[in-house]
Amino acid sequence: MATRQDNTISNIKTLNYDSVIVGGGGSGMRAALQLAEGGMNVAVITKVFPTRSHTVAAQGGIGASLGNMSDDNWHFHFYDTVKGSDWLGDQDAIEFMCREAPKVVYELEHMGMPFDRNPDGTIYQRPFGGHTSNYGEKAVQRACAAADRTGHALLHTLYQKNLEAGTEFFIEWIALDLIKDEKGDINGVVAIDQETGTVAVFQATNTILATGGAGRIFAASTNAYINTGDGLGMAVRAGIPLQDMEFWQFHPTGVFGAGVLLTEGCRGEGAILRNKDGEAFMERYAPTVKDLAPRDLVSRSMDQEIKEGRGCGPNGDHIVMDMTHLGVDTIMKRLPSVFEIGKNFANVDITKEPIPVIPTIHYMMGGIPTTINGQVIVPDLEGPVDEEGLYTEGKIVKGLYAIGECACVSVHGANRLGTNSLLDLVVFGRAAGKHIIDNFSSSDHNYHPMNPRVLDFTMNRLNKLQQSTQGYNAQDVADEIRATMQKHASVFRTQALMDEGVEKLLALQEKVDNIHLADKSQVFNTARIEALEVANLYEVAKATMLSASKRHECRGAHTVLDYERPEDDAVAPNGRNDNEWMKHTIWYSEGNKIIYKPVRKVPLTVDYVEPKVRVY
Repeated sequence: MATRQDNTISNIKTLNYDSVIVGGGGSGMRAALQLAEGGMNVAVITKVFPTRSHTVAAQGGIGASLGNMSDDNWHFHFYDTVKGSDWLGDQDAIEFMCREAPKVVYELEHMGMPFDRNPDGTIYQRPFGGHTSNYGEKAVQRACAAADRTGHALLHTLYQKNLEAGTEFFIEWIALDLIKDEKGDINGVVAIDQETGTVAVFQATNTILATGGAGRIFAASTNAYINTGDGLGMAVRAGIPLQDMEFWQFHPTGVFGAGVLLTEGCRGEGAILRNKDGEAFMERYAPTVKDLAPRDLVSRSMDQEIKEGRGCGPNGDHIVMDMTHLGVDTIMKRLPSVFEIGKNFANVDITKEPIPVIPTIHYMMGGIPTTINGQVIVPDLEGPVDEEGLYTEGKIVKGLYAIGECACVSVHGANRLGTNSLLDLVVFGRAAGKHIIDNFSSSDHNYHPMNPRVLDFTMNRLNKLQQSTQGYNAQDVADEIRATMQKHASVFRTQALMDEGVEKLLALQEKVDNIHLADKSQVFNTARIEALEVANLYEVAKATMLSASKRHECRGAHTVLDYERPEDDAVAPNGRNDNEWMKHTIWYSEGNKIIYKPVRKVPLTVDYVEPKVRVY
């Protein structure tokens, strides 16, 4: 394979690789491993040390139908994921993910990932919300867990294997923009080294965006501070649209007042949500699976309890999660991190008393549109539309892939099931790496001199900040974005609230364009990084609010009070209107243009799962 070369463009270093990956979390490192073991020269650009990527926060498990502890197969997993997505997920992609799940988990096991074990030596699996056997009859144990530190174990396993394979890491570097040539192909990224302030071009035949989510567009979030939507911002600035950005998952059990995540594994092990009367209220909302209902349903149920005056605490503004009946031994063996979080963030000993919780923004179901192989695909605006005006043809963006939470393949649709996030990372990280290897030719090693003007856009952004003498503080503007999103795009939405949110966001454009950087230093200038992140936050926030305001129905995590209807309504049961809204939203930054494309309804080998009322 190609040997790394150094040269200069306008006195800026250029590094040449077969593949450059932006993001050192689970998906980025799984793709890097596939490529490095395939003999390719790989660079990973990561904001933080790889084992501190946000994947480390995934606690409860990775979903796979191993059937170690209860009857299970991938057909049940497929059905649950389709149903969980509220039928907005593409069924071919969902089938691919669920069929690959056992394979990728066993691969991780053979890499040395320290899963918990059953007495017979097989991988321990716990129940999780929305996961059932026999097409919804009862809860199933499908979450392959390493105590409540599964993401932590995954990252360390993949990082060690990447070191063994020779992957090169650029740690504490920030990718700024994609490099796009005159044909629209992507040839790498421009990035900046936090340690020195040095700008470099990473030229590559294949660029993979694996930058994670953007939960920091909300004021209350379980996301790390690094989750500012960098990959989405880079894509948007290259003219690439975002898909299904109205769908954001609120995790039911963020620590009240802190936002720190308490894994769904708590309820998988038997934790119970209770209101101020001590009632296990989920029995009323999901009589079959109770506390193990999907996250959107549990979050709405909790919010409903609070609104109807059954919230806990002196202000009645939260719910409590009770684990005291599980016993000290189970908690310390299966949920040791949750015990520590209770002590550190709520001053609660969960072995003796319930812990206060509240739905908190957690996961982005939308993102950069991709194929099953991770290739970025955009609608062909010059191509045909169907009788409903949906764009049915797509164009591959050559040289660009997206995987993990920043991508929308779409396996999660309108609502993601717990444990499918880690599964998404490794399945599609592996698939993207494999696709690149299978399609890499010897001619791809020939690096051509790049036009120096590829740097103009990025250098103008940097120089504008460096030369600023007045303007707005980056964090003040970011806080305005977060406050707007928190108020206007929360668990329950109204059309008026969303429309007002659109106006407020668009009014922030002038502030976003005129950030003042007071600190002009080069070495570890975090103020510069925060200023650059504002542009990414803003694009994601606009995509979310505008997409949400245009979807006039309730579906999954998008609950709009104006459109709620009775469960037995023939046209739109529970407010979900399949006749008009069974389609993906596609948002373009230029002109805030929104178009739609159809949901892919043809699985790979099985029959299409017909939509029905989503009850548990």
